[in-house]
Amino acid sequence: MMEWHKRKNVRKGYTTGSCATAAARIAALMILRQQIIEQISLTTSAGITLFLPVEHPLIEGQQATAAICTNGGNDIDATHNMLIYARVSLNNSGVITIDGGEGIGRITRAGLGLHVGTAAMHKTSRQAIESAVRDVIGSARGADVVIFAPEGEKRACKTYNARLGIEGGISIIGTRDSVNPMSAESWKRALAIELETKRTLGLEQIILAPGNSLTLSSDEERLVEENLSISADHAAAMSNFVGYMLQECVRLGFRHVVLVGDAGKLVKIAAGIFHTHSHVADCQREVLIANLALLGAPFEMLYAVEQCTTTETAIDLIIERGWQSVFELIAKKICQRINEMLRFSHNRPVCDAVLFSLDNHFLGANRPINDILADFTRLSPSGVTA
Repeated sequence: MMEWHKRKNVRKGYTTGSCATAAARIAALMILRQQIIEQISLTTSAGITLFLPVEHPLIEGQQATAAICTNGGNDIDATHNMLIYARVSLNNSGVITIDGGEGIGRITRAGLGLHVGTAAMHKTSRQAIESAVRDVIGSARGADVVIFAPEGEKRACKTYNARLGIEGGISIIGTRDSVNPMSAESWKRALAIELETKRTLGLEQIILAPGNSLTLSSDEERLVEENLSISADHAAAMSNFVGYMLQECVRLGFRHVVLVGDAGKLVKIAAGIFHTHSHVADCQREVLIANLALLGAPFEMLYAVEQCTTTETAIDLIIERGWQSVFELIAKKICQRINEMLRFSHNRPVCDAVLFSLDNHFLGANRPINDILADFTRLSPSGVTA
């Protein structure tokens, strides 16, 4: 896929998850048709249709295998130009099972939202694979799907998987189906356009969440609508550009801004970090440890958090040990940092922060959550309700 950004011709890629989904769909189709398929069309969530060549198609009765080659576009990573295979075996169980084979890593530690011992495949990718296969085989049949990547273990050495407790291969964790190559300025401008659109519609209150590139993830939309009982129409993605998006909220005249999302991402703001990409700042555990210490946590507790591999593991440990009050303290510091950054603005919005765990459990807020929601859902001067 070719697009233009700042007069430069750039290529979009597609994720390992979309390759696994496409390969599984092809394999299922080949079984039913008993015919080799050499090309598949894949329509992404952005409405773009890809025509992808099928690698190594093979049919063996009620089992078939197919592969799709990954493509990172202009954002090349360790999995670029790598074959992702799917082996599908039909049965009469009515149930679709999905697992990882050769080259797909296994979860060895808690903290990634996946069970220890399972294949490192994000639930969104699993859902996409299951939906693609079910669409082909119908409701009555069942299927066993195995995703594998012969080069996976070697390629994984160039990733952070080992640090995250993923061993034996790559992870299929992309929650998007395409990779968007954009300059930082183009990316920020695209995010700001979403804010401008919502402000034009009369919204004076906005929820900002980390998002999924340019949009909220499906999990974040559910979080806003189910956990906060607010329409996702009142929410926008800020990606890693927290400071920029807050400045845009000031420019556009929003009265109330609520930062909502995974504490593992938002905790950085409590340290005054307003660009949250891990390449810029990777200090979540340090922030947690500093604030736990201020609350009087013993050294043994601080050391245990320091030894955690991921922020999610640290959060689980903090809750288990009964120190959840640290999240309220961090939420308050997030708002203090925001107010400091915006201290010279004449129309500074009210800012709140609501922290959730990776699986959308409430952790803490800077003030009572009911007060935040009451202020947010109050009828605005423009007559727009949440």
